[in-house]
Amino acid sequence: MIWTLQAVEDMEAICNFIARDSPRYAQLFAQRVFSAAERLSLFPSSGRVVPEILQDDIREVLLGNYRVIYRIKREEVQVLAVYHSARLLDPHQFDSEP
Repeated sequence: MIWTLQAVEDMEAICNFIARDSPRYAQLFAQRVFSAAERLSLFPSSGRVVPEILQDDIREVLLGNYRVIYRIKREEVQVLAVYHSARLLDPHQFDSEP
């Protein structure tokens, strides 16, 4: 399991935003995301193909209002980004491999 710098920065920003109202919910959110990412290590194809990209190797898992976007590369999972579903996704940001 590899987390890109973008994914780490996304998680920090989201958790900091949630923590302004509830540090406990920020912690729970982070636990949910990390647990989902660990499951992807075991079942990498379990997420759906990202509709905006339509590449079999770039997938996502939905957690409430958030999208955990990842790439399957051989037997490795690379978490690329964590997005709020209301944000527009720029598919070109995932063109190059981390």
